[in-house]
Amino acid sequence: MLDPRASIINERLRPVRRIVAVSSGKGGVGKSLVASTLALLLARRSFSVGLFDLDFTSPSTHLILGVDRVQPVEDRGLVPAFVHGLKYMSIVAYSGDRALPLRGADFSNALIELFAVTRWDATDFLVLDMPPGISDAVLDMLRLVERAEFLIVTTSSLLAFETVRKLAELLRGLNVPVLGILENMKMREDDSIKRKVKAIGLPYLGGVPFDPMVEEAIGRVDALLETAFARSLNDVLSRLNLC
Repeated sequence: MLDPRASIINERLRPVRRIVAVSSGKGGVGKSLVASTLALLLARRSFSVGLFDLDFTSPSTHLILGVDRVQPVEDRGLVPAFVHGLKYMSIVAYSGDRALPLRGADFSNALIELFAVTRWDATDFLVLDMPPGISDAVLDMLRLVERAEFLIVTTSSLLAFETVRKLAELLRGLNVPVLGILENMKMREDDSIKRKVKAIGLPYLGGVPFDPMVEEAIGRVDALLETAFARSLNDVLSRLNLC
């Protein structure tokens, strides 16, 4: 039986000009940091930007942004909180710092519910921080959300890239737009990941060097945007031609 909420989701997202799903093949590649910083950089360019943390089992964007228990407002749905120039939604508004051990069907139900009730209104960019891997959230996204464009994050690890390759193949097989693959936390000059990305026919968005100062900037947005990491990501944003 068709879930009636599914038909509402794309109506809720209709006022959003572009939807960028920041994804990865596995955890630990800096996906949430990329998603959060990308959203902040877009907002600094005077765009209306939303950030939606879909990593329900391990949300971390609230820690990166340094926000605690921000609550959406109920008004014909949920209006996201406004923090650091972003429209911001995260499951932590309800779960706090507790674990959220959801099984597949419950995870899908929570995802569909939040998508169906959240009002993004007129928004230039909605950045989605996806859970890692090819999970229920990714499969539900592909089924329910139209117009999403995927930005895939890997590291220089060949093991990390192997999971990215599988995700990229899934997306391409379903004709889902892939903006490209970003090599994060790059620690040495080496073009092996670049070659592998080009071998599967996707754009290589560049390598973002490992920046030890990022850890000290977690929770402090102004400091984060002054890091070499943010400057490198800003260069990637310029090459993406999203704007």
